[in-house]
Amino acid sequence: MAAVADKARYYLEQSVPQLRDFEAKNIFSQAEIRNLVRKREDFEHRVLSPGCKPADYLAYVAWERSLEKLRAKRCARLRIRQSTSHAGEGRIFGILERAIARHPGSLELWKEYLMFAKDIRATKRWRRVITRALRMHPAKSELWVLAGKRAADNNDMSAARNFFMRGARFCTKDSMVWIEYARCEMQWLEKMEARKNKKGGVSRAIAEQAENDDDQIHFDEDSEDDADENGHLTVPNPDGQAKKVFDNSTAEKLEEKNPALDGAIPMAIFDVAKKQPFFNAAAGEQFFDVFGEFPAVSSQPKIAQHVLDTMSELYPHSPAACNCFIRQPVLGVSIDSAAYPQALREALSRLKSSLTSTSDKIQLARKTLAWMEPVLASESLDSGLRTVLEYTVQTLPKP
Repeated sequence: MAAVADKARYYLEQSVPQLRDFEAKNIFSQAEIRNLVRKREDFEHRVLSPGCKPADYLAYVAWERSLEKLRAKRCARLRIRQSTSHAGEGRIFGILERAIARHPGSLELWKEYLMFAKDIRATKRWRRVITRALRMHPAKSELWVLAGKRAADNNDMSAARNFFMRGARFCTKDSMVWIEYARCEMQWLEKMEARKNKKGGVSRAIAEQAENDDDQIHFDEDSEDDADENGHLTVPNPDGQAKKVFDNSTAEKLEEKNPALDGAIPMAIFDVAKKQPFFNAAAGEQFFDVFGEFPAVSSQPKIAQHVLDTMSELYPHSPAACNCFIRQPVLGVSIDSAAYPQALREALSRLKSSLTSTSDKIQLARKTLAWMEPVLASESLDSGLRTVLEYTVQTLPKP
Protein backbone atom coordinates (compact mmCIF):
# COMPACT_ATOMS: atom_id res chain seq x y z
CA MET A 1 0.00 0.00 0.00
CA ALA A 2 2.98 2.31 0.49
CA ALA A 3 3.67 2.18 -3.26
CA VAL A 4 0.03 3.02 -3.99
CA ALA A 5 0.14 5.99 -1.61
CA ASP A 6 3.36 7.27 -3.20
CA LYS A 7 1.93 7.03 -6.70
CA ALA A 8 -1.29 8.72 -5.59
CA ARG A 9 0.70 11.56 -4.06
CA TYR A 10 2.69 11.93 -7.27
CA TYR A 11 -0.42 12.33 -9.42
CA LEU A 12 -2.04 14.65 -6.89
CA GLU A 13 1.01 16.92 -6.88
CA GLN A 14 0.62 17.38 -10.62
CA SER A 15 -2.70 19.13 -10.05
CA VAL A 16 -1.27 21.70 -7.59
CA PRO A 17 -0.87 24.51 -10.20
CA GLN A 18 -4.51 24.07 -11.22
CA LEU A 19 -5.69 24.20 -7.60
CA ARG A 20 -3.63 27.36 -6.96
CA ASP A 21 -5.28 28.96 -9.98
CA PHE A 22 -8.70 28.03 -8.58
CA GLU A 23 -7.83 29.74 -5.31
CA ALA A 24 -6.15 32.81 -6.82
CA LYS A 25 -9.14 33.58 -9.06
CA ASN A 26 -11.75 32.64 -6.44
CA ILE A 27 -13.26 30.02 -8.71
CA PHE A 28 -13.49 27.65 -5.75
CA SER A 29 -13.23 28.39 -2.04
CA GLN A 30 -10.54 26.87 0.16
CA ALA A 31 -13.06 24.49 1.70
CA GLU A 32 -14.15 23.35 -1.76
CA ILE A 33 -10.54 22.86 -2.84
CA ARG A 34 -9.89 20.68 0.20
CA ASN A 35 -12.91 18.58 -0.76
CA LEU A 36 -11.59 18.32 -4.33
CA VAL A 37 -8.24 17.08 -3.07
CA ARG A 38 -9.87 14.48 -0.82
CA LYS A 39 -12.08 13.29 -3.67
CA ARG A 40 -9.15 13.01 -6.06
CA GLU A 41 -7.09 11.19 -3.46
CA ASP A 42 -9.89 8.67 -3.01
CA PHE A 43 -10.14 8.10 -6.76
CA GLU A 44 -6.37 7.77 -7.12
CA HIS A 45 -6.22 5.09 -4.44
CA ARG A 46 -9.05 3.22 -6.15
CA VAL A 47 -7.52 3.22 -9.63
CA LEU A 48 -4.00 2.43 -8.35
CA SER A 49 -5.10 -0.48 -6.19
CA PRO A 50 -4.40 -4.06 -7.41
CA GLY A 51 -8.11 -4.81 -7.74
CA CYS A 52 -8.84 -1.81 -9.96
CA LYS A 53 -11.58 -2.26 -12.59
CA PRO A 54 -12.41 -0.25 -15.73
CA ALA A 55 -15.51 1.06 -13.96
CA ASP A 56 -13.25 2.81 -11.42
CA TYR A 57 -11.52 4.76 -14.18
CA LEU A 58 -14.85 5.59 -15.83
CA ALA A 59 -16.15 6.97 -12.52
CA TYR A 60 -12.97 9.01 -12.08
CA VAL A 61 -13.27 10.48 -15.59
CA ALA A 62 -16.98 11.24 -15.10
CA TRP A 63 -16.21 13.13 -11.87
CA GLU A 64 -13.38 15.12 -13.50
CA ARG A 65 -15.62 16.02 -16.42
CA SER A 66 -18.34 17.25 -14.06
CA LEU A 67 -15.72 19.31 -12.23
CA GLU A 68 -14.57 20.83 -15.52
CA LYS A 69 -18.15 21.77 -16.41
CA LEU A 70 -18.61 23.42 -13.01
CA ARG A 71 -15.34 25.35 -13.46
CA ALA A 72 -16.48 26.59 -16.89
CA LYS A 73 -19.85 27.76 -15.52
CA ARG A 74 -18.24 29.64 -12.64
CA CYS A 75 -15.70 31.26 -14.94
CA ALA A 76 -18.53 32.44 -17.19
CA ARG A 77 -20.46 33.81 -14.21
CA LEU A 78 -17.39 35.57 -12.78
CA ARG A 79 -16.34 36.73 -16.28
CA ILE A 80 -12.93 35.09 -15.97
CA ARG A 81 -11.53 34.78 -19.47
CA GLN A 82 -8.06 33.52 -18.64
CA SER A 83 -8.52 30.18 -16.93
CA THR A 84 -6.79 26.82 -16.87
CA SER A 85 -9.26 24.92 -19.05
CA HIS A 86 -6.36 23.18 -20.75
CA ALA A 87 -5.19 21.88 -17.37
CA GLY A 88 -8.51 20.18 -16.66
CA GLU A 89 -8.70 18.65 -20.13
CA GLY A 90 -5.07 17.54 -19.94
CA ARG A 91 -5.71 15.87 -16.60
CA ILE A 92 -8.66 13.93 -18.02
CA PHE A 93 -6.57 12.85 -21.00
CA GLY A 94 -3.88 11.69 -18.57
CA ILE A 95 -6.37 9.60 -16.61
CA LEU A 96 -7.71 8.05 -19.83
CA GLU A 97 -4.19 7.21 -21.00
CA ARG A 98 -3.50 5.47 -17.71
CA ALA A 99 -6.84 3.68 -18.01
CA ILE A 100 -6.22 2.14 -21.44
CA ALA A 101 -2.65 1.28 -20.44
CA ARG A 102 -4.01 -0.59 -17.40
CA HIS A 103 -7.02 -2.12 -19.18
CA PRO A 104 -6.30 -2.19 -22.93
CA GLY A 105 -8.96 -4.82 -23.46
CA SER A 106 -11.82 -2.65 -22.16
CA LEU A 107 -13.83 -1.37 -25.10
CA GLU A 108 -15.79 0.98 -22.82
CA LEU A 109 -12.60 2.85 -21.87
CA TRP A 110 -11.61 3.30 -25.52
CA LYS A 111 -15.08 4.58 -26.37
CA GLU A 112 -15.02 7.00 -23.43
CA TYR A 113 -11.62 8.27 -24.59
CA LEU A 114 -12.96 8.83 -28.11
CA MET A 115 -16.11 10.51 -26.84
CA PHE A 116 -14.19 12.96 -24.70
CA ALA A 117 -11.80 13.83 -27.54
CA LYS A 118 -14.79 14.41 -29.81
CA ASP A 119 -16.63 16.55 -27.25
CA ILE A 120 -13.73 18.97 -26.84
CA ARG A 121 -12.94 18.84 -30.58
CA ALA A 122 -9.47 17.39 -30.13
CA THR A 123 -9.35 16.10 -33.71
CA LYS A 124 -5.72 15.05 -33.85
CA ARG A 125 -5.98 13.27 -30.53
CA TRP A 126 -9.16 11.49 -31.72
CA ARG A 127 -7.35 10.26 -34.84
CA ARG A 128 -4.45 8.88 -32.84
CA VAL A 129 -6.73 7.17 -30.34
CA ILE A 130 -8.99 5.54 -32.94
CA THR A 131 -5.90 4.28 -34.77
CA ARG A 132 -4.57 2.67 -31.59
CA ALA A 133 -8.00 1.29 -30.71
CA LEU A 134 -8.44 -0.34 -34.12
CA ARG A 135 -5.01 -1.89 -33.92
CA MET A 136 -5.81 -3.27 -30.48
CA HIS A 137 -9.37 -4.40 -31.36
CA PRO A 138 -9.62 -5.00 -35.13
CA ALA A 139 -12.60 -7.34 -34.68
CA LYS A 140 -14.75 -4.85 -32.73
CA SER A 141 -17.52 -3.57 -34.99
CA GLU A 142 -18.28 -0.49 -32.87
CA LEU A 143 -14.85 1.01 -33.49
CA TRP A 144 -14.98 0.61 -37.27
CA VAL A 145 -18.45 2.14 -37.29
CA LEU A 146 -17.23 5.11 -35.22
CA ALA A 147 -14.36 5.74 -37.62
CA GLY A 148 -16.54 5.37 -40.71
CA LYS A 149 -19.33 7.60 -39.42
CA ARG A 150 -16.92 10.36 -38.39
CA ALA A 151 -15.34 10.38 -41.84
CA ALA A 152 -18.79 10.49 -43.46
CA ASP A 153 -19.90 13.32 -41.16
CA ASN A 154 -16.90 15.27 -42.41
CA ASN A 155 -18.00 14.64 -46.03
CA ASP A 156 -15.08 12.32 -46.71
CA MET A 157 -16.86 9.34 -48.20
CA SER A 158 -13.65 7.95 -49.66
CA ALA A 159 -12.20 7.54 -46.16
CA ALA A 160 -15.55 6.33 -44.78
CA ARG A 161 -15.76 3.58 -47.38
CA ASN A 162 -12.19 2.61 -46.65
CA PHE A 163 -12.96 2.18 -42.95
CA PHE A 164 -16.16 0.23 -43.54
CA MET A 165 -14.58 -2.05 -46.14
CA ARG A 166 -11.58 -2.66 -43.92
CA GLY A 167 -13.85 -3.36 -40.97
CA ALA A 168 -15.90 -5.77 -43.07
CA ARG A 169 -12.78 -7.91 -43.50
CA PHE A 170 -12.58 -8.55 -39.78
CA CYS A 171 -16.22 -8.33 -38.65
CA THR A 172 -17.83 -11.22 -40.50
CA LYS A 173 -19.53 -12.70 -37.43
CA ASP A 174 -22.13 -9.97 -36.92
CA SER A 175 -24.02 -7.55 -39.14
CA MET A 176 -23.27 -4.26 -37.39
CA VAL A 177 -20.53 -2.97 -39.74
CA TRP A 178 -22.46 -4.05 -42.81
CA ILE A 179 -25.74 -2.49 -41.68
CA GLU A 180 -24.09 0.80 -40.76
CA TYR A 181 -22.13 0.80 -44.03
CA ALA A 182 -25.41 0.50 -45.94
CA ARG A 183 -26.96 3.25 -43.80
CA CYS A 184 -23.98 5.52 -44.45
CA GLU A 185 -24.28 5.03 -48.21
CA MET A 186 -28.02 5.76 -48.11
CA GLN A 187 -27.39 8.93 -46.12
CA TRP A 188 -24.89 10.04 -48.72
CA LEU A 189 -27.29 9.30 -51.56
CA GLU A 190 -29.93 11.30 -49.70
CA LYS A 191 -27.55 14.24 -49.53
CA MET A 192 -26.87 13.95 -53.23
CA GLU A 193 -30.59 13.91 -53.98
CA ALA A 194 -30.98 17.12 -51.98
CA ARG A 195 -28.13 18.78 -53.90
CA LYS A 196 -29.49 18.01 -57.37
CA ASN A 197 -31.52 21.21 -57.68
CA LYS A 198 -29.03 23.47 -55.90
CA LYS A 199 -26.18 25.51 -57.28
CA GLY A 200 -23.35 23.29 -58.41
CA GLY A 201 -25.47 20.16 -58.01
CA VAL A 202 -23.97 16.77 -57.29
CA SER A 203 -20.63 17.58 -58.91
CA ARG A 204 -20.12 20.48 -56.51
CA ALA A 205 -20.82 18.24 -53.52
CA ILE A 206 -18.33 15.68 -54.77
CA ALA A 207 -15.69 18.38 -55.24
CA GLU A 208 -16.24 19.56 -51.65
CA GLN A 209 -15.46 16.04 -50.48
CA ALA A 210 -11.78 16.58 -51.29
CA GLU A 211 -11.75 19.83 -49.32
CA ASN A 212 -12.94 18.24 -46.06
CA ASP A 213 -10.40 15.49 -45.49
CA ASP A 214 -8.72 17.00 -42.43
CA ASP A 215 -10.35 14.38 -40.25
CA GLN A 216 -9.15 11.41 -42.28
CA ILE A 217 -7.22 8.85 -40.28
CA HIS A 218 -4.00 7.61 -41.83
CA PHE A 219 -2.87 4.31 -40.41
CA ASP A 220 0.67 4.56 -41.77
CA GLU A 221 1.55 7.70 -39.81
CA ASP A 222 3.39 5.90 -37.01
CA SER A 223 5.88 3.05 -37.17
CA GLU A 224 7.03 1.47 -40.40
CA ASP A 225 6.99 -1.92 -38.65
CA ASP A 226 3.23 -2.12 -39.14
CA ALA A 227 3.36 -1.52 -42.89
CA ASP A 228 3.58 -3.98 -45.74
CA GLU A 229 5.82 -3.74 -48.80
CA ASN A 230 3.49 -1.16 -50.34
CA GLY A 231 3.54 1.08 -47.28
CA HIS A 232 -0.03 0.26 -46.18
CA LEU A 233 -0.86 -0.60 -42.59
CA THR A 234 -1.44 -4.24 -41.83
CA VAL A 235 -4.08 -4.31 -39.13
CA PRO A 236 -3.51 -7.30 -36.83
CA ASN A 237 -6.02 -10.09 -37.24
CA PRO A 238 -6.70 -12.27 -34.17
CA ASP A 239 -7.82 -15.20 -36.33
CA GLY A 240 -4.90 -15.21 -38.72
CA GLN A 241 -5.19 -14.03 -42.31
CA ALA A 242 -8.23 -11.82 -42.80
CA LYS A 243 -10.79 -13.08 -45.25
CA LYS A 244 -11.24 -11.12 -48.46
CA VAL A 245 -14.97 -10.53 -48.53
CA PHE A 246 -15.15 -8.17 -51.52
CA ASP A 247 -14.14 -9.46 -54.95
CA ASN A 248 -12.47 -7.10 -57.45
CA SER A 249 -15.65 -6.07 -59.31
CA THR A 250 -17.52 -5.32 -56.08
CA ALA A 251 -14.56 -3.38 -54.68
CA GLU A 252 -14.49 -1.22 -57.81
CA LYS A 253 -18.15 -0.33 -57.26
CA LEU A 254 -17.59 0.51 -53.61
CA GLU A 255 -14.52 2.62 -54.38
CA GLU A 256 -16.31 4.57 -57.07
CA LYS A 257 -15.51 8.26 -56.57
CA ASN A 258 -18.92 9.45 -57.75
CA PRO A 259 -21.42 8.72 -54.97
CA ALA A 260 -24.46 9.84 -57.04
CA LEU A 261 -25.26 6.30 -58.09
CA ASP A 262 -28.57 4.59 -58.67
CA GLY A 263 -28.28 2.35 -55.64
CA ALA A 264 -25.48 0.10 -56.89
CA ILE A 265 -23.34 0.56 -53.78
CA PRO A 266 -26.00 -0.29 -51.15
CA MET A 267 -27.07 -3.30 -53.23
CA ALA A 268 -23.44 -4.42 -53.58
CA ILE A 269 -23.01 -4.21 -49.79
CA PHE A 270 -26.12 -6.33 -49.31
CA ASP A 271 -25.03 -8.86 -51.94
CA VAL A 272 -21.68 -9.39 -50.21
CA ALA A 273 -23.27 -9.43 -46.74
CA LYS A 274 -25.65 -12.24 -47.66
CA LYS A 275 -22.62 -14.49 -48.29
CA GLN A 276 -21.28 -13.98 -44.77
CA PRO A 277 -21.73 -16.45 -41.88
CA PHE A 278 -23.91 -14.05 -39.88
CA PHE A 279 -26.53 -13.57 -42.59
CA ASN A 280 -30.01 -14.88 -41.89
CA ALA A 281 -33.61 -13.75 -42.24
CA ALA A 282 -33.28 -11.30 -39.34
CA ALA A 283 -30.19 -9.68 -40.89
CA GLY A 284 -31.99 -9.32 -44.22
CA GLU A 285 -34.89 -7.65 -42.42
CA GLN A 286 -32.43 -5.21 -40.82
CA PHE A 287 -31.17 -4.21 -44.26
CA PHE A 288 -34.76 -3.75 -45.44
CA ASP A 289 -35.51 -1.53 -42.42
CA VAL A 290 -32.42 0.61 -43.06
CA PHE A 291 -33.27 1.14 -46.71
CA GLY A 292 -36.84 1.99 -45.73
CA GLU A 293 -35.60 4.93 -43.64
CA PHE A 294 -34.73 6.93 -46.77
CA PRO A 295 -37.86 7.64 -48.84
CA ALA A 296 -36.19 10.71 -50.37
CA VAL A 297 -33.70 8.52 -52.25
CA SER A 298 -35.09 7.92 -55.74
CA SER A 299 -33.50 4.48 -55.99
CA GLN A 300 -34.99 3.28 -52.71
CA PRO A 301 -37.81 1.18 -54.28
CA LYS A 302 -35.30 -0.68 -56.45
CA ILE A 303 -32.97 -1.32 -53.51
CA ALA A 304 -35.83 -2.52 -51.28
CA GLN A 305 -37.08 -4.79 -54.07
CA HIS A 306 -33.59 -6.24 -54.44
CA VAL A 307 -33.52 -7.15 -50.74
CA LEU A 308 -37.05 -8.56 -50.90
CA ASP A 309 -36.19 -10.76 -53.89
CA THR A 310 -33.28 -12.26 -51.98
CA MET A 311 -35.36 -12.78 -48.85
CA SER A 312 -38.13 -14.45 -50.83
CA GLU A 313 -35.61 -16.76 -52.46
CA LEU A 314 -33.64 -17.75 -49.36
CA TYR A 315 -36.31 -17.59 -46.63
CA PRO A 316 -39.72 -17.66 -48.35
CA HIS A 317 -41.73 -18.69 -45.28
CA SER A 318 -39.86 -16.92 -42.48
CA PRO A 319 -41.75 -14.22 -40.52
CA ALA A 320 -38.98 -11.72 -41.34
CA ALA A 321 -39.30 -12.24 -45.10
CA CYS A 322 -43.10 -12.15 -44.92
CA ASN A 323 -42.96 -8.94 -42.88
CA CYS A 324 -40.80 -7.27 -45.54
CA PHE A 325 -43.17 -8.49 -48.25
CA ILE A 326 -46.18 -7.05 -46.38
CA ARG A 327 -44.59 -3.66 -45.68
CA GLN A 328 -43.18 -3.07 -49.14
CA PRO A 329 -46.29 -1.29 -50.58
CA VAL A 330 -46.35 1.30 -47.75
CA LEU A 331 -42.57 1.73 -47.63
CA GLY A 332 -41.79 5.43 -47.97
CA VAL A 333 -45.47 6.38 -48.50
CA SER A 334 -46.70 9.14 -46.19
CA ILE A 335 -49.94 8.42 -44.33
CA ASP A 336 -51.14 11.89 -45.38
CA SER A 337 -50.69 11.23 -49.08
CA ALA A 338 -53.44 10.23 -51.50
CA ALA A 339 -51.52 7.07 -52.41
CA TYR A 340 -51.54 5.69 -48.87
CA PRO A 341 -55.04 4.08 -48.88
CA GLN A 342 -54.21 2.09 -52.01
CA ALA A 343 -50.80 1.10 -50.60
CA LEU A 344 -52.36 0.05 -47.29
CA ARG A 345 -54.96 -2.06 -49.06
CA GLU A 346 -52.21 -3.92 -50.90
CA ALA A 347 -50.27 -4.39 -47.63
CA LEU A 348 -53.35 -5.84 -45.88
CA SER A 349 -53.95 -8.17 -48.80
CA ARG A 350 -50.38 -9.42 -48.50
CA LEU A 351 -50.83 -9.83 -44.74
CA LYS A 352 -53.80 -12.13 -45.29
CA SER A 353 -51.93 -14.37 -47.71
CA SER A 354 -48.72 -14.36 -45.64
CA LEU A 355 -50.49 -15.49 -42.47
CA THR A 356 -51.44 -18.70 -44.25
CA SER A 357 -47.94 -19.39 -45.63
CA THR A 358 -45.57 -18.25 -42.87
CA SER A 359 -43.81 -20.74 -40.63
CA ASP A 360 -44.59 -18.73 -37.46
CA LYS A 361 -47.91 -16.85 -37.38
CA ILE A 362 -47.39 -15.47 -33.86
CA GLN A 363 -44.04 -13.95 -34.72
CA LEU A 364 -45.40 -12.41 -37.91
CA ALA A 365 -48.33 -10.97 -35.95
CA ARG A 366 -45.89 -9.32 -33.53
CA LYS A 367 -43.91 -7.82 -36.39
CA THR A 368 -47.09 -6.56 -38.03
CA LEU A 369 -48.27 -4.99 -34.79
CA ALA A 370 -44.89 -3.26 -34.44
CA TRP A 371 -45.37 -1.20 -37.62
CA MET A 372 -49.14 -0.73 -37.30
CA GLU A 373 -49.06 0.79 -33.80
CA PRO A 374 -47.07 3.91 -34.83
CA VAL A 375 -49.50 4.43 -37.72
CA LEU A 376 -52.48 4.22 -35.37
CA ALA A 377 -50.74 6.66 -33.01
CA SER A 378 -50.68 9.34 -35.70
CA GLU A 379 -53.36 11.99 -35.23
CA SER A 380 -53.49 12.74 -38.96
CA LEU A 381 -54.60 9.21 -39.90
CA ASP A 382 -57.92 9.08 -41.75
CA SER A 383 -60.75 7.81 -39.58
CA GLY A 384 -61.74 5.14 -42.12
CA LEU A 385 -58.19 3.82 -42.29
CA ARG A 386 -57.98 3.87 -38.51
CA THR A 387 -61.08 1.69 -38.27
CA VAL A 388 -59.64 -0.80 -40.73
CA LEU A 389 -56.29 -0.99 -38.92
CA GLU A 390 -57.91 -1.35 -35.50
CA TYR A 391 -60.00 -4.25 -36.78
CA THR A 392 -56.88 -5.83 -38.35
CA VAL A 393 -54.99 -5.57 -35.06
CA GLN A 394 -57.85 -7.25 -33.21
CA THR A 395 -57.95 -10.15 -35.66
CA LEU A 396 -54.21 -10.87 -35.59
CA PRO A 397 -53.24 -14.29 -34.17
CA LYS A 398 -52.71 -14.24 -30.42
CA PRO A 399 -50.11 -16.31 -28.54
